[in-house]
Amino acid sequence: MSISAGAPAAVRLILYHQQSSSARTRFLRLRGGLLAFDALPEGAHLLEGGTTPVAGTVRLHPAAALRSAEQRLGIADGSLRANSEFNALLQTDAGEITVLLAAFTTLDLPRLDPAIVGDVRFVALTELRDLPPLELALARLAYEAILG
Repeated sequence: MSISAGAPAAVRLILYHQQSSSARTRFLRLRGGLLAFDALPEGAHLLEGGTTPVAGTVRLHPAAALRSAEQRLGIADGSLRANSEFNALLQTDAGEITVLLAAFTTLDLPRLDPAIVGDVRFVALTELRDLPPLELALARLAYEAILG
């Protein structure tokens, strides 16, 4: 299942909000998982290098994935900003999946309509302990990118 018809099928997003005054960081947890908007296929694994792009490779531009995510979440255009320090590549039996990191641009946590997005909540990094090992590894890498 793709993010939407306009975005590549092999993209997942990690969405977070960082409070500007306190730097408190919370991740958006969707239907129990970290990745928007689809779970990872069985057997997916992080390619060597994690979030370090291989020299000479072309990276996916995040604009289409961000616009699609804003539409799916029912939020205004420009409400998400890509974190260019993070770009993970996963290998699956069906091919590669790019995982991008994006921040909500609002001052406070955005209010997401449950009728549109379903079961979602913002959680601290420590509240992700029950995720599968690959998602935990991605959360750690994302947090390192956020901290700089």
